[in-house]
Amino acid sequence: MRVWRSSAGVTLVELIVAMVIISIALLGVLAVMHFTTSRSADPMIQHQALAIAEAYLEEILLQSFDDPGGATEAGRADFDDVNDYHGLDDGGARDRQGVALVGLTDYRVRVSVANENLGPSGSEVPARKIRVRVSHSAMGDLTLVGYRTAY
Repeated sequence: MRVWRSSAGVTLVELIVAMVIISIALLGVLAVMHFTTSRSADPMIQHQALAIAEAYLEEILLQSFDDPGGATEAGRADFDDVNDYHGLDDGGARDRQGVALVGLTDYRVRVSVANENLGPSGSEVPARKIRVRVSHSAMGDLTLVGYRTAY
């Protein structure tokens, strides 16, 4: 009579099934890692776009409501009132003199200025609505709006 001993190994079918299960789990983990690393720069791009928009808006809001020097502005360095910025379209973030900022050339900044009246009817105050739009190829547009009044 023959006595069968229990074997301590695995069969080929069990080995293949285990490899398939591990491969599927590894594929899921790698897909999540790929998605996470491919989107890791988005918060930085959005933060830089917000900082650029805030800088432009602050620069514009610090200007005079009305044109103090006449319409003789030859370039951005000569802008002396809010309306001078209307239609500004910078293909990259620029400083007050119009010089491109290093590392921020992928951003596009567009500015529009519109006349509006604020306040209740009868006691309205003239104002300028300033819209600064910053865009980047890796994100949509970010828009900041500010108002400048004659005070």
